[in-house]
Amino acid sequence: MIPFTPLQTLKIVEFRNLLTGRFFMVLAFRMLATLLGWWVYQLTKDPFSIGLIGLSEVIPAVSCALYAGHVIDMNEKKRLLLLCSYAYIFLIGLLLIPAFLNVEMHFTGHQITYFIYGVIFFTGIARAFIGPIVPAMIPSIVKKENLPNAVTLNQATFLISSVCGHATGGFLIGYFGVQWTLVVIISLIFLASLFFFQLNKQQSGYKKENISVIDSMREGISYIFRTKEILGALCLDMFAVLFGGAVAMIPVYATDILKVGAEGFGLLNAASDIGSMCIIALLSVIPLKKNQGKILLVAVAGFGLCIIGFGLSHLYWLSFMFLMMSGMLDGISVVIRGTIVQLKTPDHIRGRVLSVNSIFIMSSNEMGQFESGLSAKLLGVVRSVVIGGTMTVLIALIVGSTNPKLRKMQY
Repeated sequence: MIPFTPLQTLKIVEFRNLLTGRFFMVLAFRMLATLLGWWVYQLTKDPFSIGLIGLSEVIPAVSCALYAGHVIDMNEKKRLLLLCSYAYIFLIGLLLIPAFLNVEMHFTGHQITYFIYGVIFFTGIARAFIGPIVPAMIPSIVKKENLPNAVTLNQATFLISSVCGHATGGFLIGYFGVQWTLVVIISLIFLASLFFFQLNKQQSGYKKENISVIDSMREGISYIFRTKEILGALCLDMFAVLFGGAVAMIPVYATDILKVGAEGFGLLNAASDIGSMCIIALLSVIPLKKNQGKILLVAVAGFGLCIIGFGLSHLYWLSFMFLMMSGMLDGISVVIRGTIVQLKTPDHIRGRVLSVNSIFIMSSNEMGQFESGLSAKLLGVVRSVVIGGTMTVLIALIVGSTNPKLRKMQY
């Protein structure tokens, strides 16, 4: 059987519904991330407060991730996806209270920020479940020979929605304010749930009584540690992006260094995703045929160099260019990592492996946001970004020299 091309894979109606729902969901999440970074910084004028947004979400998300993987593998996935979507609608709806009621008349900016952190803490619990569900459903919808195409399209959908979410979030904040931007975010999540509702049910391959929660989680973790290609790719992602999380400081750069306002902030926030979207569109037409492991390592090292360039830049167009180039290199690494994880993981433990994968992703992104905020407070914004980019380059060199299986990986 000849595998589908990426565009032919979209002819599968259920796969198309899954990607469309994910598009609107990620669009809402990226708009929310943009809004929260801007809102909290305007309330506190403290870059460390931006870092605490990530910490508020990553602690519950990482804490619940292993259990979430067990639940995903043992239960029907469509129902879980819908429950998580409705939980997000309720929790983000709570943010409408300080946004619409002008509570700044009665509370300080820091007190409002604490309320925001509390809401984000509970969204972190929902994220522990919703993050692995969509990729865990893909192999049941498309055949194995089409998985690389499906992974590429899944990442393309993610990045297109990220670009639109970051840019649209900035524009909506600038023209309509935080309040109505939140209303749009809630509406988009509800729209995503309508597409998820059309999916077929995906029952578990396990019977619940056959395995305990502890044994279930242990099975997923041990598989990752036995599979060096997966372990290397996940470690590379976690440590490289942890130190290269300069995107968290974009509100500070836009406000205090580049002085470009909310609209310029939205475009800067979207720059890396624009680069990723361009390269993934290219990979959809010209896929990587060989030496994917080496390409992954080079891409991560190049990403770190771009972060260093962004940290040193004081020109808007140059900063935009460095962020876009970093996105192109990150897009390459995202496709390779995602394909490695999907191809090397058996169906019956896919939810647990992807939940561990989500721990690495959340650790790199949200903990990277916290690390960036903390180092910016201690070292200064510019110095912290440059040091983070340097650490990313070093991580790529260390992983490449210590993991020959990843370095030689081809699929």
